[in-house]
Amino acid sequence: MTQEKIIKVSNGYIMAFLIIIFLAGMFTGIFNKIVWLIFMSILLIIITVPGFFLVNPNTSKVLLLFGKYIGTVKENGFYWANPLYKKRDISLRASNFDSERVKVNDKLGNPIMISTILVWKVKDTFKAAFDVDNYENFVRVQSDAAVRKLASLYPYDNFEDDGEDEEITLRASVNEVSEALEKELSERLDMAGIEVLEARIGYLAYAQEIANAMLKRQQATAIIAARHKIVEGAVSMVEMALDKLSKNNVIELDEERKAAMVSNLMVVLCSDKDTTPIVNTGTLNH
Repeated sequence: MTQEKIIKVSNGYIMAFLIIIFLAGMFTGIFNKIVWLIFMSILLIIITVPGFFLVNPNTSKVLLLFGKYIGTVKENGFYWANPLYKKRDISLRASNFDSERVKVNDKLGNPIMISTILVWKVKDTFKAAFDVDNYENFVRVQSDAAVRKLASLYPYDNFEDDGEDEEITLRASVNEVSEALEKELSERLDMAGIEVLEARIGYLAYAQEIANAMLKRQQATAIIAARHKIVEGAVSMVEMALDKLSKNNVIELDEERKAAMVSNLMVVLCSDKDTTPIVNTGTLNH
């Protein structure tokens, strides 16, 4: 047997009724002093009672007979089976696993701290019971291995000076990274009969030794991007001002005065502080 086999066993209530009959026989033997009936009834009770077991909702019982796999009972209820069967509980409920934070290097070689949150459940009781030594520990170990591999495939974040435009990053591409992690874990845990319901990054940050430096780098990148937008807007506004003045014949400006006007407007529009204007009450030449 190399795969899961769902079996049905005897109804426990029917066998419980037989136990009542055996008890009645025992008391009858005691009352009438029939020794063989007493011992026979006690023997049957001792043999029968170990065969009773319960299967609660979303749990299962794996049945073994002298090391041989007999089958799995998944339907919940009160049952009776061969008293010689060894019964092993396998939960079919969904379980959460929050891995420890591990230090790994991302695709660019930056040390980062990362952990994963995994939601899983057993789908094949035979594989979970016999193909791996301890399926719960197997989930923990393989989850750590998968998140280490995932972190090495993608950069933490994009920077303009990296020289490459990575479409997927650990920080920004949450859906893509989660799908890749789920696929990797599904392949690793399939041999243990585990179904991955959900997998995602639970914690992500730069390692402590480079966290301050990378924060400054991110801030610098944000400032440069903001300045770029400011300059683009300022140039557009200066062009519009010169075009309106020329189109409406408000004032005729030679190239030198245009250059001075452009310089003044750019200073006012691009400055990160409030400018202090100087009012000229004389002529334009003074």
